[in-house]
Amino acid sequence: MNDECCLKYPLLMVHGMGFRDRKHLCYWGRIPKALRSQGADVYFGNQDAVGSVEGNAETVAKSLDEVLRITGAPKVNILAHSKGGLESRYLAAHGYSDKIASITTIDTPHHGSKTVDFLMKAPRWMVKAAAKGTDLWMRILGDKHPDCYKCFDILTTKTASQFNIDNPAPDGILCQSYAFKCESAFSDSFFCITQPIVRRFDGDNDGLVSVDSMHWENFRGIRTSTSKRGISHADVVDMRRRRFTSRTPSSDSEVSDIVNFYTGVVKELKELGY
Repeated sequence: MNDECCLKYPLLMVHGMGFRDRKHLCYWGRIPKALRSQGADVYFGNQDAVGSVEGNAETVAKSLDEVLRITGAPKVNILAHSKGGLESRYLAAHGYSDKIASITTIDTPHHGSKTVDFLMKAPRWMVKAAAKGTDLWMRILGDKHPDCYKCFDILTTKTASQFNIDNPAPDGILCQSYAFKCESAFSDSFFCITQPIVRRFDGDNDGLVSVDSMHWENFRGIRTSTSKRGISHADVVDMRRRRFTSRTPSSDSEVSDIVNFYTGVVKELKELGY
């Protein structure tokens, strides 16, 4: 083991919507193991898969407090994917700013989605029924307080705009954001239907979230793969557990293995004193 990812503060990884932190089916694939092998002290948010931002932030707060208790550290670095970035921002804006050193968001829908705006025009009873059905299933899978309807609502551009007003980037915390994108509907079979739909309403995207919506504080740019397929919303959390290609990246915007991206982010945090 080396110490290239050995940070001053422990790393709290906050997952996105639809999945939970599980020991034997890790949301983050090979990434936590790789970070730990290079000295990072890694922990997880353990929030619900489809909980509201406010409810999930309460759970992440408990996880954060437990990390501080275990490690004795005064703060944590947060690395968040997708909706987990909104929960991390909410936490920082509601009493936890002094316990957070940095927040890095990856493919987080900070500005909502015009695609979701369109879908939410469906009859209210239909949307509510779909949300209730999802809540029931997620409760069976382990969610304590599922609220899929609020998950839908936070992704509308109107609610996202108000969220940004109510939860500005906090002072004293390093905040940064990254974006990834697919190149076409054929980039990832998981998103072969959603990618072109989101592209029609929102432009370039990772199969679910538009690149424009991923822009937040200290935007670090758009990343894509060394192959023609690009990088999808699932690729970003290493769902396939393998490299994209063996070709060496020719620039900082190209990624051949998502693990290398994360180790690079953490190494930079270390260099900055976090």
